[in-house]
Amino acid sequence: MSQADTTLYAQGLYAHGTANVLRLAAAQALAGANAVVVYATGAIVGNTLAPSPALATLPLSVFVVGMAVCTIPAGAIARRRGRRAAFLAGTGCGVLVGLLSALAVILGSFWLFCAAMIPGGAYAAVVLSFRFAATDCVEPERRPRAMSAVMAGGVFAGVIGPQLVTVTMDVWPPHLFLATFLAQATVAAVSALVLVGVRLPMPTAAEAAGGRPLGVIARQPRFVTAVLCGVVSYLLMNFIMTAAPLAMRLCGLSQEVSNLGLQWHVIAMYAPSFITGRLVERFGASRIVFAGLGLIASSAVVGLGGVDVAHFWVSLILLGVGWNFGFLGASALVLECHRPEEKTQVQSLNDFIVFGTMALGSFASGGLLAAFGWDSVLWVSFVPLAAAIAALVVTVSSRAASATV
Repeated sequence: MSQADTTLYAQGLYAHGTANVLRLAAAQALAGANAVVVYATGAIVGNTLAPSPALATLPLSVFVVGMAVCTIPAGAIARRRGRRAAFLAGTGCGVLVGLLSALAVILGSFWLFCAAMIPGGAYAAVVLSFRFAATDCVEPERRPRAMSAVMAGGVFAGVIGPQLVTVTMDVWPPHLFLATFLAQATVAAVSALVLVGVRLPMPTAAEAAGGRPLGVIARQPRFVTAVLCGVVSYLLMNFIMTAAPLAMRLCGLSQEVSNLGLQWHVIAMYAPSFITGRLVERFGASRIVFAGLGLIASSAVVGLGGVDVAHFWVSLILLGVGWNFGFLGASALVLECHRPEEKTQVQSLNDFIVFGTMALGSFASGGLLAAFGWDSVLWVSFVPLAAAIAALVVTVSSRAASATV
């Protein structure tokens, strides 16, 4: 254990590590439900309100842009005021997205609905930093497990979110999903109460100074590969998942079938987290990323096999598990690329690049689906997959060669 870790242990931080991780996992479940609501309803509400069908997924694209734009400011808040301050600012945005979305449904305003997705994206960006916050709470050897334990809270999000949509979507006729968005705001407020009890260290002077220039860190081949694998895992998950609910609807499947498909997808995204940390410790992050990228490719293959319920659901489940392995494995690689005082700025940079690239996928998926159909969405996914796998092979080979010298 390093001197810095010994100091944190003496201050009692690691003594509260388990409680902190459990609170972060609970907050992940609640906040993840908010994101599920957005993905389950965004393209459908967009298709109802948009002036053109090609703009149906624009609200989801704005949501992802909000994630990208807000990662750097959220990291700055965490670096200067502590992670908990960033968490509470994020939950405030979670309440705001629900209230603004409800107002947009009442007014029938597509552009207000799009604007509401910006604070929604900010909330999602802050939520994804929970995984890194968990690594601050435990000893270095337990960090992969802590990270995956927090992400495991998303299993409950996969149940809460779709059921929240199913139970509330018709409560306030004729305004479809109005009650859903009000319930979403309430869930975000509950999440804030959970996060108040999280005990995290305040930023040190060294962390506030920032450490090495970001350019130096970003030029590390290992960091480039970690970011690329995280980008591709999240980009393709979002690219395919954004189009899937609308594709199911266009194929004549019911909203309930779409909701259940999305529910199983989200459960598949987070359920492996109960073991992903142990798998990373045993086999290494690179091998887990390889497995994740392979599963995402399998998802596209299954989706190309047909458009009935089974094909959509199996494709979404494989996509979820692939995202879990790819994204958590890539996140573990990021932890190897920075010093302790550089953590918030490097982690924020990673998430900024990941979410910024995701926005391109969100913008493209709606237009691609409208113009060329579901199969085209799936075929396009093989291109970034090949690039990520090639980069990972080169990096792993280079490290192996260096180790034998």
